[in-house]
Amino acid sequence: MNRIDAKFKELKEKGVPAFIPFITAGDPNLDATRELILEFDRRGADMIELGVPYSDPIADGPVIQSSYYRALSSGIKFSDILELVRDVRKESQIPIVSMISQSILFKYGHKEFVKNAAKAGLDGATIPDLPIEEAEDIIETGKVEDFKVACFIAPTTTDDRVDLIVKKSQGFLYYISVVGITGSKNELNKEITTNIQKIKKATSLPVALGFGISTPEQARMAGRIADGVIVGSAIVREIEKHINQDCSVLVDKVGEFVGELVTSTKNQN
Repeated sequence: MNRIDAKFKELKEKGVPAFIPFITAGDPNLDATRELILEFDRRGADMIELGVPYSDPIADGPVIQSSYYRALSSGIKFSDILELVRDVRKESQIPIVSMISQSILFKYGHKEFVKNAAKAGLDGATIPDLPIEEAEDIIETGKVEDFKVACFIAPTTTDDRVDLIVKKSQGFLYYISVVGITGSKNELNKEITTNIQKIKKATSLPVALGFGISTPEQARMAGRIADGVIVGSAIVREIEKHINQDCSVLVDKVGEFVGELVTSTKNQN
Protein backbone atom coordinates (compact mmCIF):
# COMPACT_ATOMS: atom_id res chain seq x y z
CA MET A 1 0.00 0.00 0.00
CA ASN A 2 1.23 3.49 -0.87
CA ARG A 3 2.49 5.36 2.22
CA ILE A 4 -0.09 8.14 1.69
CA ASP A 5 -3.01 5.69 1.71
CA ALA A 6 -1.58 3.83 4.69
CA LYS A 7 -1.14 7.03 6.71
CA PHE A 8 -4.64 8.36 6.06
CA LYS A 9 -6.07 4.92 6.87
CA GLU A 10 -4.16 4.89 10.17
CA LEU A 11 -5.31 8.40 11.08
CA LYS A 12 -8.92 7.69 10.17
CA GLU A 13 -8.90 4.73 12.55
CA LYS A 14 -7.49 7.01 15.26
CA GLY A 15 -10.00 9.74 14.45
CA VAL A 16 -7.43 12.51 14.04
CA PRO A 17 -6.48 14.72 11.05
CA ALA A 18 -3.12 14.66 9.31
CA PHE A 19 -0.65 17.49 9.71
CA ILE A 20 1.29 18.16 6.50
CA PRO A 21 4.11 20.73 6.53
CA PHE A 22 5.42 22.21 3.28
CA ILE A 23 9.06 23.12 2.76
CA THR A 24 11.10 23.94 -0.31
CA ALA A 25 13.78 21.43 -1.28
CA GLY A 26 17.17 23.12 -1.00
CA ASP A 27 16.12 26.04 1.21
CA PRO A 28 18.51 26.99 2.64
CA ASN A 29 20.38 23.89 1.40
CA LEU A 30 19.74 20.20 0.83
CA ASP A 31 21.40 19.12 4.08
CA ALA A 32 19.05 21.38 6.03
CA THR A 33 16.07 20.07 4.07
CA ARG A 34 17.01 16.52 4.97
CA GLU A 35 17.34 17.36 8.67
CA LEU A 36 14.06 19.30 8.65
CA ILE A 37 12.16 16.35 7.17
CA LEU A 38 13.56 14.02 9.82
CA GLU A 39 12.84 16.56 12.57
CA PHE A 40 9.24 17.03 11.38
CA ASP A 41 8.83 13.27 11.45
CA ARG A 42 10.11 13.18 15.03
CA ARG A 43 7.76 16.02 15.96
CA GLY A 44 4.71 14.07 14.77
CA ALA A 45 4.09 15.39 11.26
CA ASP A 46 2.21 12.83 9.17
CA MET A 47 3.37 13.71 5.68
CA ILE A 48 5.74 16.14 3.94
CA GLU A 49 4.90 18.32 0.95
CA LEU A 50 8.25 19.02 -0.67
CA GLY A 51 8.35 21.96 -3.05
CA VAL A 52 10.40 21.62 -6.23
CA PRO A 53 11.90 25.08 -6.86
CA TYR A 54 10.68 26.79 -10.02
CA SER A 55 11.45 30.27 -11.34
CA ASP A 56 7.86 31.21 -12.24
CA PRO A 57 5.41 29.61 -9.79
CA ILE A 58 1.76 30.55 -10.20
CA ALA A 59 0.25 29.23 -6.96
CA ASP A 60 2.80 30.47 -4.44
CA GLY A 61 3.02 33.79 -2.64
CA PRO A 62 6.14 35.92 -2.06
CA VAL A 63 7.39 33.89 0.93
CA ILE A 64 7.57 30.61 -0.96
CA GLN A 65 8.73 32.37 -4.13
CA SER A 66 11.68 33.72 -2.14
CA SER A 67 12.51 30.23 -0.91
CA TYR A 68 12.46 28.98 -4.50
CA TYR A 69 14.86 31.77 -5.48
CA ARG A 70 17.24 30.88 -2.65
CA ALA A 71 17.24 27.21 -3.64
CA LEU A 72 17.67 27.91 -7.35
CA SER A 73 20.50 30.35 -6.66
CA SER A 74 22.48 27.46 -5.17
CA GLY A 75 22.16 25.53 -8.43
CA ILE A 76 19.79 22.81 -7.20
CA LYS A 77 18.58 20.28 -9.78
CA PHE A 78 15.68 17.84 -9.70
CA SER A 79 18.16 14.96 -9.66
CA ASP A 80 19.56 16.42 -6.41
CA ILE A 81 16.08 16.36 -4.89
CA LEU A 82 15.59 12.72 -5.83
CA GLU A 83 18.93 11.89 -4.23
CA LEU A 84 17.79 13.76 -1.11
CA VAL A 85 14.64 11.63 -0.91
CA ARG A 86 16.65 8.45 -1.37
CA ASP A 87 18.84 9.55 1.53
CA VAL A 88 15.85 10.36 3.76
CA ARG A 89 14.42 6.90 3.07
CA LYS A 90 17.39 5.37 4.89
CA GLU A 91 15.97 6.78 8.14
CA SER A 92 12.30 7.60 7.63
CA GLN A 93 9.19 6.22 5.95
CA ILE A 94 7.12 9.39 6.34
CA PRO A 95 5.03 9.94 3.19
CA ILE A 96 6.56 12.61 0.92
CA VAL A 97 4.60 14.39 -1.81
CA SER A 98 6.37 16.68 -4.26
CA MET A 99 4.73 19.97 -5.26
CA ILE A 100 5.96 20.47 -8.80
CA SER A 101 5.10 22.66 -11.76
CA GLN A 102 3.71 21.19 -14.96
CA SER A 103 6.30 23.28 -16.81
CA ILE A 104 9.04 21.15 -15.23
CA LEU A 105 7.13 17.93 -15.89
CA PHE A 106 6.49 18.85 -19.53
CA LYS A 107 10.23 19.10 -20.11
CA TYR A 108 11.09 16.09 -17.93
CA GLY A 109 8.32 13.83 -19.22
CA HIS A 110 5.42 12.51 -17.14
CA LYS A 111 6.36 8.84 -17.38
CA GLU A 112 10.03 9.48 -16.66
CA PHE A 113 9.12 11.70 -13.70
CA VAL A 114 6.76 9.19 -12.10
CA LYS A 115 9.16 6.29 -12.63
CA ASN A 116 12.18 8.10 -11.18
CA ALA A 117 10.24 9.78 -8.38
CA ALA A 118 8.67 6.52 -7.19
CA LYS A 119 12.01 4.73 -7.41
CA ALA A 120 13.63 7.42 -5.25
CA GLY A 121 10.93 7.11 -2.59
CA LEU A 122 8.46 9.88 -3.38
CA ASP A 123 4.87 8.80 -2.82
CA GLY A 124 2.99 11.29 -4.95
CA ALA A 125 2.75 14.79 -6.37
CA THR A 126 0.62 17.90 -6.36
CA ILE A 127 0.73 19.86 -9.63
CA PRO A 128 -1.00 23.24 -9.18
CA ASP A 129 -0.81 24.34 -12.82
CA LEU A 130 -1.98 21.09 -14.44
CA PRO A 131 -5.71 21.18 -15.35
CA ILE A 132 -7.55 17.97 -14.57
CA GLU A 133 -8.53 17.71 -18.24
CA GLU A 134 -4.84 17.36 -19.13
CA ALA A 135 -3.80 15.10 -16.25
CA GLU A 136 -4.83 11.71 -17.65
CA ASP A 137 -1.33 10.72 -18.77
CA ILE A 138 0.40 11.27 -15.44
CA ILE A 139 -2.51 9.86 -13.43
CA GLU A 140 -2.53 6.63 -15.46
CA THR A 141 1.26 6.35 -15.20
CA GLY A 142 0.92 6.91 -11.46
CA LYS A 143 -1.45 3.97 -11.15
CA VAL A 144 1.20 1.67 -12.63
CA GLU A 145 3.85 2.83 -10.13
CA ASP A 146 1.46 3.27 -7.17
CA PHE A 147 2.33 6.97 -7.25
CA LYS A 148 -0.49 9.30 -6.19
CA VAL A 149 -1.43 12.47 -8.08
CA ALA A 150 -3.43 14.60 -5.65
CA CYS A 151 -5.60 17.21 -7.35
CA PHE A 152 -6.72 20.68 -6.26
CA ILE A 153 -10.20 22.05 -5.67
CA ALA A 154 -10.88 25.74 -5.06
CA PRO A 155 -13.99 27.53 -3.76
CA THR A 156 -14.54 28.72 -7.34
CA THR A 157 -14.42 25.22 -8.87
CA THR A 158 -17.74 24.42 -10.54
CA ASP A 159 -19.78 21.40 -9.48
CA ASP A 160 -19.15 19.65 -12.79
CA ARG A 161 -15.40 20.02 -12.43
CA VAL A 162 -15.52 18.96 -8.77
CA ASP A 163 -17.20 15.73 -9.90
CA LEU A 164 -14.44 15.16 -12.46
CA ILE A 165 -11.63 15.98 -10.03
CA VAL A 166 -12.84 13.68 -7.26
CA LYS A 167 -13.03 10.83 -9.78
CA LYS A 168 -9.46 11.38 -10.99
CA SER A 169 -7.56 12.44 -7.86
CA GLN A 170 -5.49 9.91 -5.93
CA GLY A 171 -4.28 9.76 -2.35
CA PHE A 172 -6.16 12.85 -1.20
CA LEU A 173 -7.81 16.04 -2.43
CA TYR A 174 -6.18 19.41 -1.81
CA TYR A 175 -8.78 22.06 -1.00
CA ILE A 176 -7.45 25.60 -1.49
CA SER A 177 -8.64 28.06 1.14
CA VAL A 178 -8.23 31.15 -1.03
CA VAL A 179 -10.50 33.21 1.21
CA GLY A 180 -7.97 32.76 4.00
CA ILE A 181 -8.26 32.10 7.72
CA THR A 182 -7.40 34.90 10.14
CA GLY A 183 -6.39 34.59 13.77
CA SER A 184 -9.22 36.88 14.87
CA LYS A 185 -11.90 34.38 13.82
CA ASN A 186 -13.16 31.63 16.09
CA GLU A 187 -14.20 29.35 13.25
CA LEU A 188 -13.50 28.73 9.60
CA ASN A 189 -15.30 30.72 6.93
CA LYS A 190 -18.70 29.05 6.48
CA GLU A 191 -18.10 28.72 2.74
CA ILE A 192 -14.98 26.62 3.34
CA THR A 193 -16.78 24.39 5.81
CA THR A 194 -19.77 23.93 3.51
CA ASN A 195 -17.63 23.20 0.46
CA ILE A 196 -15.47 20.61 2.23
CA GLN A 197 -18.53 18.87 3.61
CA LYS A 198 -20.00 18.80 0.10
CA ILE A 199 -16.80 17.33 -1.35
CA LYS A 200 -16.61 14.65 1.34
CA LYS A 201 -20.12 13.53 0.44
CA ALA A 202 -18.95 12.96 -3.15
CA THR A 203 -15.82 10.92 -2.41
CA SER A 204 -14.15 8.62 0.09
CA LEU A 205 -10.79 10.34 -0.51
CA PRO A 206 -9.38 12.38 2.39
CA VAL A 207 -9.64 16.15 1.95
CA ALA A 208 -6.68 18.27 3.07
CA LEU A 209 -7.05 22.01 3.60
CA GLY A 210 -4.23 24.36 2.69
CA PHE A 211 -3.35 27.99 1.81
CA GLY A 212 -3.72 30.66 4.49
CA ILE A 213 -3.20 28.55 7.62
CA SER A 214 -0.38 30.02 9.68
CA THR A 215 -1.03 29.66 13.42
CA PRO A 216 -1.71 26.77 15.81
CA GLU A 217 -5.27 28.01 16.42
CA GLN A 218 -5.98 28.17 12.68
CA ALA A 219 -4.56 24.66 12.33
CA ARG A 220 -6.87 23.45 15.08
CA MET A 221 -9.88 25.01 13.33
CA ALA A 222 -8.90 23.49 9.99
CA GLY A 223 -8.49 20.06 11.57
CA ARG A 224 -12.08 20.14 12.78
CA ILE A 225 -13.49 19.89 9.26
CA ALA A 226 -10.66 18.53 7.08
CA ASP A 227 -8.84 15.19 7.03
CA GLY A 228 -5.53 16.97 6.68
CA VAL A 229 -4.05 20.39 7.44
CA ILE A 230 -1.32 21.80 5.18
CA VAL A 231 0.89 24.69 6.33
CA GLY A 232 3.51 26.18 4.03
CA SER A 233 4.33 29.88 4.08
CA ALA A 234 4.38 30.16 7.88
CA ILE A 235 6.95 27.35 8.10
CA VAL A 236 9.04 28.74 5.24
CA ARG A 237 8.96 32.14 6.96
CA GLU A 238 10.24 30.49 10.13
CA ILE A 239 13.09 28.94 8.13
CA GLU A 240 13.95 32.34 6.67
CA LYS A 241 13.98 33.85 10.16
CA HIS A 242 16.79 31.48 11.23
CA ILE A 243 18.53 31.13 7.88
CA ASN A 244 21.81 32.69 9.05
CA GLN A 245 22.12 30.48 12.12
CA ASP A 246 23.75 27.08 12.39
CA CYS A 247 21.79 24.28 10.77
CA SER A 248 21.15 22.59 14.13
CA VAL A 249 19.66 25.80 15.54
CA LEU A 250 17.50 26.36 12.46
CA VAL A 251 16.20 22.79 12.55
CA ASP A 252 15.44 22.98 16.28
CA LYS A 253 13.62 26.34 16.06
CA VAL A 254 11.56 25.39 13.02
CA GLY A 255 10.91 21.98 14.56
CA GLU A 256 9.49 23.64 17.69
CA PHE A 257 7.09 25.68 15.56
CA VAL A 258 5.98 22.63 13.60
CA GLY A 259 5.56 20.70 16.85
CA GLU A 260 3.12 23.36 18.06
CA LEU A 261 1.15 23.10 14.82
CA VAL A 262 1.05 19.31 15.09
CA THR A 263 -0.23 19.44 18.67
CA SER A 264 -2.96 21.95 17.79
CA THR A 265 -4.05 20.01 14.71
CA LYS A 266 -4.41 16.81 16.69
CA ASN A 267 -6.04 18.42 19.74
CA GLN A 268 -9.66 18.96 18.77
CA ASN A 269 -11.01 19.49 22.31
